[in-house]
Amino acid sequence: MFSEADLIRFWQLNVELQGRPILHDIDLTIRKGEVVCVVGPSGSGKTTMLRTLGGFTPPSAGRILFQGQDIRKPRQDIAIVFQDYGRALLPWRNAAKNVELAMEAMGKPKAERAPEIMRLLTMMGLGAHADKYPSQMSGGMQQRLQIARCLAQQPSMILMDEPFGALDAMTRQTLQDEVLKLVRLMGTTVFFVTHDLEEAIYLADRVIALQPNPGRIGQIFDVDLPHPRDQIATREHPTFLKLRRQLFDYVKSAEQ
Repeated sequence: MFSEADLIRFWQLNVELQGRPILHDIDLTIRKGEVVCVVGPSGSGKTTMLRTLGGFTPPSAGRILFQGQDIRKPRQDIAIVFQDYGRALLPWRNAAKNVELAMEAMGKPKAERAPEIMRLLTMMGLGAHADKYPSQMSGGMQQRLQIARCLAQQPSMILMDEPFGALDAMTRQTLQDEVLKLVRLMGTTVFFVTHDLEEAIYLADRVIALQPNPGRIGQIFDVDLPHPRDQIATREHPTFLKLRRQLFDYVKSAEQ
C-alpha cells in the first residue's frame, strides 16, 4: 500500500538480461524528498536497478511503481544525471540551449523559457556562463549544466549513476553539497548509485547495500546524521565513522 509520503515502490522486482538473473526479489519503498544511495560490489545490479527505475530496463517479474503507477517507460518526472557528462550534453549548443532542450521536449512555450533557463543556471552557479559551450567548461561546470537541464524537466525524482566519479575530490564535494541543497530547496527525491562509501553516507537518508549474483538487498543502513551536513564536521561525526566501518565490512564480506 502507498502512503502520501511514498513515491516509489519496488515490489518483488526481478530482472533478467539475456537469460541471466541480475536483480532478485527487490522490495523497497522510497519516500518523497528522500536521498537513497545504493552501494555494493561489482555485479550487484546497482545500475540495472537505476535503469529499471528510469523505465529503460523492464522487469522480468514483479513491479516497480511511481505513486502507484507501473513504470513501463521513461517519464518526464524522473530525470537522469549520467556519469559521462561529456556525452550527455550537446556540444553544438551553449549552456542555455542545452537547458532549453528539456523545455523543447516538454513543449514549454518559447516566451516562458528564458527566465526559467537563467533561474536554473544561476541556481547551479552558472548564471555567468549561459553563452559558453560544453567544451569551454570544466568537468564540474558540465555536470552542473547536466543537473540544470534535468531540473528543467521539473522532475519529482532525479536518478544519479556515479555522477561525480570522474571529477576531482574538491569539485566532487562541492557538487555533493549542491545535491543536498536541491533536496532542501525543492524537495526532490534522489536515487544515487555510487562506489564511494563516504559519499553514500554523506548524502543519504538511507544507504541500500546490495549483494551480488544475483543482485539483492542485503542490508539497509539508516543514516542518522544532522542537517545541514558539512564536509568536515559531518565526516568527523562518530555516527559517520561507525557507518563507514559497517559499510566497509559489509561490502568486503559481500565480495568474498
